[in-house]
Amino acid sequence: MKSIAISGSLRENVGKRDAKELRYAGKVPAVLYGGDEQYHFAVSAADLKPLIYTPEVNFVDLEIGGKKYQAIVQEAQYHPLTDQIIHIDFLALNEKKEVSVNIPIALTGTSPGVKMGGKLVQKLRKLRVKALPKDMPQVIEVSLESLEVGKSVRVGAIEIKNAKVLNNADDTIVSVIMSRALKQAEQEAAKTGKK
Repeated sequence: MKSIAISGSLRENVGKRDAKELRYAGKVPAVLYGGDEQYHFAVSAADLKPLIYTPEVNFVDLEIGGKKYQAIVQEAQYHPLTDQIIHIDFLALNEKKEVSVNIPIALTGTSPGVKMGGKLVQKLRKLRVKALPKDMPQVIEVSLESLEVGKSVRVGAIEIKNAKVLNNADDTIVSVIMSRALKQAEQEAAKTGKK
């Protein structure tokens, strides 16, 4: 999985007033937890853009006060009106500890059902995957090559080496349904076939 490097500075004070001053200066209050202790620090809002505003999931190489940590974004909070990040939580990664991450789904190939006039419906855009950090996939590819009209790909059909998908196995990821035009064409063909 790709990593993005971000450096942060430890916060002297932790509180609402300090957080407000940080945000005014273009910084975002952050917390790193999951290791031996919690670290309260601040990062530049501009540094977070390639990490947050992307459909991809990335590891983060954090440098805080001269120490380096590998982490993932656990949660980001946004301002309700401006949509700017107002707080971010990072979870420190341990090479020997499994972690759960929402991994994006990438559809590949062309569905024969769509070529015939069917409509492609994607129900899930991400899957929750549990694995060691070194085994975590960047994306989960789902092939559409064998997807006919009326067929679907379910979570249970997805296999990832050295990882476990936590979603319900019966959940549908993507399906091809009959479009209105295809239904009308079949009805017209049935009418003319009866005469």
